[in-house]
Amino acid sequence: MARKAPTTNAMRQLDRRGITYEALPFASEIHSAQGVAEALGLPSERVFKTLVALPASGPRPRPLLAIIPGDKELDLKALAGAAGEKRLRMATQREAESATGLLVGGISALALLQKRWPVYLDASARDADWLVVSAGQRGINLRLAVDDLVAVTGATVAAIARSEG
Repeated sequence: MARKAPTTNAMRQLDRRGITYEALPFASEIHSAQGVAEALGLPSERVFKTLVALPASGPRPRPLLAIIPGDKELDLKALAGAAGEKRLRMATQREAESATGLLVGGISALALLQKRWPVYLDASARDADWLVVSAGQRGINLRLAVDDLVAVTGATVAAIARSEG
């Protein structure tokens, strides 16, 4: 019997806007996009992970959210160019969790709309009509239309990911 996913803030945001999505529950012990793809039987290039990046300098750097395919890694130089920043660095797990209030494996731009942080979506998202992103809680992802994600988050679509390795 399929588990019913609890309603998250990300789902409430989508519901308020009348956006259609499908909740995809999985074992909360899975913290990687690749693991989620395997658990859900989806191609890893359609399961996207949300990463937190920070400007390399400045007294209180404003986080940026980068949404990239689970089978890729973030290209910090490309993200910096898209964001108009000189240099960026990845937030540590502690920094990401502290800034977002969410656990790694559950970080979601949809759950952080109130922060109004810049969101960047890898251009490969446009390779299909849909993608899967975190629902803002470990153990639940959401399948929704790429255009809906872009509209809700105000994401800038840019080539910000590269093959791992």
